[in-house]
Amino acid sequence: MNVAGTLRKFDSWRLRKRLRRFSLMEKISIFILILMSIFLMLPLIYIFNHAFKPYEELFIYPPNIFVRHPTTQSFLELASITKGTAVPITRYLFNSVIATTLGVVAIVIASAMCAYPISKHKFPGHKFIFATILLTLLFVPETVSIPRYLIISQLGIFNTYWAHVLPLVAVPTGVFLMKQFIDQLPDELLDSARMDGAKEFTLFLRIVIPVVMPAIMTVSIIAFNSTWLSTEASENFIQDEELKTFQFYVQTLTSGLANSVSRQGAVAAAALILFLPNFIMFLAFQSKVIATMAHSGIK
Repeated sequence: MNVAGTLRKFDSWRLRKRLRRFSLMEKISIFILILMSIFLMLPLIYIFNHAFKPYEELFIYPPNIFVRHPTTQSFLELASITKGTAVPITRYLFNSVIATTLGVVAIVIASAMCAYPISKHKFPGHKFIFATILLTLLFVPETVSIPRYLIISQLGIFNTYWAHVLPLVAVPTGVFLMKQFIDQLPDELLDSARMDGAKEFTLFLRIVIPVVMPAIMTVSIIAFNSTWLSTEASENFIQDEELKTFQFYVQTLTSGLANSVSRQGAVAAAALILFLPNFIMFLAFQSKVIATMAHSGIK
């Protein structure tokens, strides 16, 4: 006990010593940042607690952020809804996983292979092409929905997993982040590899890809988020219920119901299921995201 008490006193003494090093303005700034961090964490805390609330707590007024009597009732309700239907909930989840995996791989490959020649091969018009790619950021997805539908129709990939993937492959943000990272790669390094007999594809795989790995992780997170939450294909390009995604299924949980209270617990559970993969992905690769954002602003 004496040893533990001594250690606690020593730790508090070290903390006080560190705090004395900060000026008054620095202490105020730290306090404000702590308050902002707590405020930004409230939605995360709410979505976790909301999924485990019983129905009597879901609609209590004033609402509570923290659950008082946690239960898995909402998850059981979500699973039971599809028991009497032809398509189980696991099938929707499986479709989401497959579509998201294919989408992330396709987006990363397309972004990297587009950014490399724009950055390191000064062909005529490369600046114009890059500016055009960035210009597409100004367009909302709804403006290209009809061209997408026509392309999917002409390719004959209705009711396939590729209908989920192809409309999402072009990601201007991914090309931008990849190019900014590749710009930091010295041209002399690539030239020396070419003198040793390396082909362009070898340069791309052996030199460029390892260097841009932080950007690849960041683009993967962006691609995962856009693909995982997308319902465009299930709404417009997929008629087969067995090929629709979990995100689309969540949208249909309360549609057509006269009672707005019904299935709200299942919706809360589904929202947590949709949120968790994005949250885990960001926690796993947040250091890569920070490195990418730092390099993106360096010239």
